[in-house]
Formats: sequence, C-alpha cells, structure tokens
Amino acid sequence: MTERPVTVLRIIDRLNVGGPAIHAVLTSRGLDRSRFRTVLVTGSVEPGEADMSYLMEGAEIEQVTLPELGRELRPLRDLRTAWQLFQLMRQLRPTIVHTHKAKAGALGRVVALLAGLPIRVHTYHGHVFHGYFSPAKTRLFLTIERGLAHLTHRLVALSDGLVNELAQRYRIAPSDRFAVVPLGFNLVPFAECQQNRGRLRSVLGIGEAVRLVGIVGRMVPVKDHRTFVAAAAELAAERTDVEFVFIGGGELETELRADVAARNLGARCHFLGWRRDLDTLYPDLDVVALSSVNEGTPVALIEAMAAGVPVVGTSVGGVPDVLRHGARGELVPPGNPAALAQAIARALAPSALARAAAIRGDLIAEYGQARLCADLAALYEGLLATR
Repeated sequence: MTERPVTVLRIIDRLNVGGPAIHAVLTSRGLDRSRFRTVLVTGSVEPGEADMSYLMEGAEIEQVTLPELGRELRPLRDLRTAWQLFQLMRQLRPTIVHTHKAKAGALGRVVALLAGLPIRVHTYHGHVFHGYFSPAKTRLFLTIERGLAHLTHRLVALSDGLVNELAQRYRIAPSDRFAVVPLGFNLVPFAECQQNRGRLRSVLGIGEAVRLVGIVGRMVPVKDHRTFVAAAAELAAERTDVEFVFIGGGELETELRADVAARNLGARCHFLGWRRDLDTLYPDLDVVALSSVNEGTPVALIEAMAAGVPVVGTSVGGVPDVLRHGARGELVPPGNPAALAQAIARALAPSALARAAAIRGDLIAEYGQARLCADLAALYEGLLATR
C-alpha cells in the first residue's frame, strides 16, 4: 500500500516583498510531492507595502487566504484569525505546522498546540529586536518569543550568525534548539542575465563610462537608506563618474528624495520604484550596496552576486555569513557613511569584478532552490523519525 504524503501546513502573515515570501512559495512548490503535501496559508499585504503575490502565478500550490492575517497587531481580528486557523487545522490535521515571520509564528504555534498537532516548526528570517520598535515594545516581543520557543519542536534560522544573535544576544532559546537552513532562490534568471546588459543604461541615457551604484529594497528605517545617501554624497564629491540607482519604495521615499535634493545629488540619482524585472537591471550596475542596521538574509546581495555584480554590505545579522566575512564582498559597520563610501570605491575596482565572477558558481549552488528544498525535506524527515 502506498504511503500517503505527510501534510505540511505552512503559514506566513503576508507575501510582501522580501526573502520570506520567496522562501514560502519556493518550498511550498518545490518539496517532493510524493512525500509531502504542502498547504500554504497567507494573509494580506498592508497598505504601502509592495506585493509579491505574483510568485503564486502558475505555481500549482494549495493556498488558503485569511484576509485578516497581516503584520499589525489587531486583537479582535487576530482572535478571528486564530479561530479560522484552528478550524483549518482540525480539518486538514497536518502533521507539521511550519510558521514564518513573527505574527504568523505567534498565532500559528499557539493554535497548533491547542489543536493537538504533533510537530511545530518556526523559521526566523531575521528578527524585530533591533531597529524596529521602542525598548518597551521590544522587551515585550522578546518575552513572547521566548515563551513561544518552548512550544516549538525546531527553531530554524537562515545563518549561523542569526542563530548566535537569537541564542546568545537575545536568549530566545539555546543554540542546540536551532537548525540552520539558508534561504534558496530561483537564481537562473540572474545567472543568465548578462544578455540584458545595456537595457537600463539605454533607458536612463547613461553611457558605459559612468559607474552605477545600486541599492535594492524597502525604504524603511531598518534599511537605513540615509546612510547610503550620505555615502553617495561623499563618493560623488570625490568622483564625477559615479551615479546612484534606487530600486524599491516605501514610507521613507519622500524623505530620501528630499535628502538627495538637499545634497545636490538629484542629477546623479535615479529612483526606479518597485521592479519585478531585476534580471534586466543588475547587469548594468557596477556595485550593489546594502546599508541595513538589521538584516536576516540579504536577498538583493545574493541576486547581485548571482548576476556577477560586486557587492557591499553592513556587518549585521546574516550578511557576514553570506559574504563569507569579507571573502565574497566588502563588509562595513552599520551607520558609517565614510566606511560605506570607501567600501563602494573598493568595489568599483577591477579586482572586485574579477572576484565577483569567480564566486558566482559556488554562490548559485549554495543558494539555489534545489538545495533549499533538500535541506527542508531532511529537517522534516528528522523530526518525523523522532516523533
């Protein structure tokens, strides 16, 4: 008699722009369906956020949408969502409940316990314990997460650095309660994107002699674009051949545009907004930078490296692990415009481009979706064997 697939209920609060949405969709689609049946529960993207629900197009994923599940804390709506999750769990009786991000992680794990389900897993794609909330609110969230850790059979983090932060700095749980499963992506479009070289420069009217430095991501406080703008001003004062490309949007875009104008950088900065065609943009960028004060796994840097672009990142969260502590790209302390400007200047050198070309193959293998799904399947199999 053929063994029935193990049902995995994967819960994420919303498919907004970022690594968690990519991770949730890729693993729901890519796990071996003869062994695992995955049902993906998603909520609603909040106003002002960019939506990555397009990842579901043609994905053939079993999906349940709970519209009231979202980022913000709303007690009445959250209670209704918890009841809907409970009903869904009682209907599906999944063997594994795997939650992603803080809100879904809190609701999903508590409800799974109440529903009597055997295995609860939670993935930290980063954390909200620095750069997001007031000290009092942060202490509250830390207390909640420490309690939730006791309800979880396996905690998952995306890098060794993130495990160290969560276990040692924030004391969420001992290190041996965590498994490391790095993110994985469909990097094929970026590995093959050199055929698109020249398209962005043509649209912007910029020749090959101009060096383009890009930053990709949400314009929110934790990404600290202000430090990038300050670094851009320092670099622009020293070099006339450098211009800057901003890809993304968010609540701070108006403020950032004003900062750019106040520094007389308007003619040398290009705001492209949210884009889905990143594989047509990276080939014309000479450097991709990240200025975050807190970061789980830097998706934009991985995509850029897969495209063969030199990168610069702040030494926070999982960034040092991705950049192999400086072996794959330039690392700088957060909040230091001078250090960031100097690192970008180094990344514009021919030696940095040669290094970027040399690491591409290993990077693509390390962060490919096949590796991600294999790692996750092995994690599930281990939990099933012991429970």
